[in-house]
Amino acid sequence: VQLQASGGGLVQAGGSLSLSCTASGRTGSVYAMGWFRQAPGKEREFVAAIMWSGMSTYYADSVKGRFTISKDTAKNRVYLQMNNLKPEDTAVYYCAADLSGNMDFLDGSWGQGTQVTVSS
Repeated sequence: VQLQASGGGLVQAGGSLSLSCTASGRTGSVYAMGWFRQAPGKEREFVAAIMWSGMSTYYADSVKGRFTISKDTAKNRVYLQMNNLKPEDTAVYYCAADLSGNMDFLDGSWGQGTQVTVSS
């Protein structure tokens, strides 16, 4: 499975951005899609995930109530709507696919990152 992310950019604090990630290839093997982020000098962290079948979603506490993950399975696409952005949301955002069914994204597929920068 190949993943292509887009939609990053520069926004002021309190603003909004939307990311999208399109999957191609053996998309029938996808169990869930997720977003992760990595800020400079920090480890990569989980942001949000959504099951490919059904509607279950999962969020990191730091983004609950501000970020919304959604999907369009017909387009093999996952979205991350980010509202009320804070400077601490600045990071490279990555989309990932769980191919194991165990929410194990580390061994799944990863897209290239897209930079999100939030100015104060």
